[in-house]
Amino acid sequence: MNILQKFDLRGRIALVTGSSAGIGLALAQALGEAGATVVLNGRNADKLERAAAALGESGLKVHTRAFDVTSSEATRAGVDDIERTIGPIDILVNNAGMQRRGPLDQFDEATWHELMRTNVDSVFYASKAVAAHMIPRKRGKVINICSVQSELGRPGIAPYTASKGAVKMLTKGMAIDWGPHGIQVNGLGPGYFKTELTQTLVDNAEFTQWLVNRTPSRRWGNVEDLAGAAVFLASPASDFVNGHILYVDGGVTATL
Repeated sequence: MNILQKFDLRGRIALVTGSSAGIGLALAQALGEAGATVVLNGRNADKLERAAAALGESGLKVHTRAFDVTSSEATRAGVDDIERTIGPIDILVNNAGMQRRGPLDQFDEATWHELMRTNVDSVFYASKAVAAHMIPRKRGKVINICSVQSELGRPGIAPYTASKGAVKMLTKGMAIDWGPHGIQVNGLGPGYFKTELTQTLVDNAEFTQWLVNRTPSRRWGNVEDLAGAAVFLASPASDFVNGHILYVDGGVTATL
């Protein structure tokens, strides 16, 4: 197998959670372009079908499965259904997540629990459900979407930072426990990317100027910038990479 063949995902099945739009959809597209059959997941079936249609127009092999990854029961049933009706999941990308901002001393407890369910619990539920199938097969790739906030803080987002720090350490723990079973678990840490969820910040001239000056690459990230890293972590090219967090951030985590 030559080096380019090591990045080939033909014959693999990839489940990407939270993939009806934004970063999740871009990651699914990247894996599909590398040859994988992708399964889009989210809670809104109509959005999933529209996203799948867009990928299908490019000739990619796409399925959709609508289930709520913040529910352990729904996630286990959804994963079992994919295994039964589509095929064995070779790649799991835990992308589902949310952001809630506000002063920590005024942060609502219900919102805290909602954030943790979405950003942390979902990673545990989906990974555990998929690992139940991967472990007997002695192979698999799990990619957890972390963040520069897995390492760095910003005013007004302490709960989000806590959740992404937890995902980073959960990634390492999964790699330790499941590495002996032939499974590689790594994190992908985006910096500041232009998506529909960050459009307000993109449109804020003062924030954008601060960010551009703070980033060695001197720009916002585009979702396409994540494609190569995702394919690497999902492919045989990363078979000896385990418990690593790959930051795709234009150098933000490298500088004060």
